[in-house]
This record gives sequence, structure tokens and C-alpha cells, in this order.
Amino acid sequence: MNKLLKIAVEAALLAGKEIMHIYARDFEVEYKEDASPLTEADQAANTVIVNLLNQTPIPIISEENKQLPYSERTGWERCWIVDPLDGTKEFIKKNDEFTVNIALVSQGAPVMGVILVPAENLLYYAIVEEGKAYRVAVEADSTPETLFAKATPIAPQSVPGKIRVVGSRSHMNEATLDFVEQMKNKGKEIEIVSRGSSLKLCLIAEGAADVYPRFAPTMEWDTAAGHAICKAVGVRVQDRTTGNEMRYNKENLLNNHFLVSHE
Repeated sequence: MNKLLKIAVEAALLAGKEIMHIYARDFEVEYKEDASPLTEADQAANTVIVNLLNQTPIPIISEENKQLPYSERTGWERCWIVDPLDGTKEFIKKNDEFTVNIALVSQGAPVMGVILVPAENLLYYAIVEEGKAYRVAVEADSTPETLFAKATPIAPQSVPGKIRVVGSRSHMNEATLDFVEQMKNKGKEIEIVSRGSSLKLCLIAEGAADVYPRFAPTMEWDTAAGHAICKAVGVRVQDRTTGNEMRYNKENLLNNHFLVSHE
């Protein structure tokens, strides 16, 4: 598992360099059939990640790859789930709130997560079975080994009398606002924390927020890495349809609505 973590972190670091090279200049934006944006940074990051992960015998689900039929995927015991540039809208807006997400999933459950925040030079990672997640500052010459040596553990925590609700920077909707109103009725002060991409899950894992209601569409590659990091520190990622923990490599890669909370 440690060898796989090293490969995943190396892939994220290389992808981050590709992304920031493009971020620093003008770039074109295309749109997919579902109207979601696509940039050359998405594609460049995907190429370097896939090239490295292909050194392992584990198959890959990536947002920017052609998706294989479920009849083939259903036999996979493990798989990588990758979003080479999560928060493309934030990338286009140049607000720095985008990430590289790499997760390892085993029998539908996340077992490892790596999230790089290229514009903020931050890396989060976790191996779920170890029960710990980490955050570390990235430097230009960082390697997986140097990062592992100086990383510090993170953990969720509460603020008495206050509930910090994470809201999407680009996808706040009426259902989410209704949820916030319900939380207010519990008599605690509500603070809204707006962030883009998988940073929302990292905030809860590191104790900077308490709950993240997501009542809008997401895909498995949006959440798998963050889910692993949250799970490692005891934060629950609950599927609102089934009432159970979120699952991955499903026939439909679209997530149900979900709720992330450490309480």
C-alpha cells in the first residue's frame, strides 16, 4: 500500500506542475456534451497521471478517459479513480480552488486518497486502514519521500455552539439552503464556508468545517479521494439515498446526493 501511495503522490505532483504551467498563461476552454468545461490542463494532467498509474496492475477510472462498460468493470477487485483537475470552473475563474484527486478503491470502498491543491502548494493524503490522514506543504523540489517525512496529521474538531457548513463555490442550490435553515433550527450559530472542488471534504477532515451537504450532481471521481481522507479520520460520507456509506465503481458513476459529517 505504501508503494501505491508513493506512485499516487508522484502522479499528483507531476500533474500539478502541468496544471500550474497552463494556469499561468492564457488557455482555451471547450465544453463537453454535458456542458461541463474542459481545458488543456485537464488533459495534460490526465496524461501524466495515467502514465504513472499504468505502472501498477490496477485499472483506472478517470474523468478524462473513455469509460469502460460495467460488464468489464464489475470484475475489478480494485481500481484507481481519478479526477486530474477537479474544479475546472474554479481553474477557469483563477480563484486557486482546484485540486488533483487520486483514489484507490477496493471492492467499492475507498482505501487510499491523495488530493493536491496545486495553486496553494498543499497535499492531503491518507491510507484508510492506518486511521490517519495528513497535510503537508509542497515545495518545488518535493518528492513523495520528503513530503511523507514532514507531513502532519489532521483531524476533525468541533467549535462549541457553532456549526460550520461547507457550501460549494459554484453549486449552491435551494435544497442546500433548506438544509442550512434546518440546521439553524437546532439553536446553534451557523457559519457558511464556501470552497470549490474536493477541498470541501478536506476542510471537514482537518477540522475547519463540520458538515458538507451535497444535494447536487457529482461523479465518483469528484469524491473518492476526499472520501478516503475523511474516512481515515472517522468522518462519515453518507449516501442520502441508501443511508449507507458511499460506494464506488458502480454501474452508474454518478453519485447520489450525500452528506459529510463528523458528528
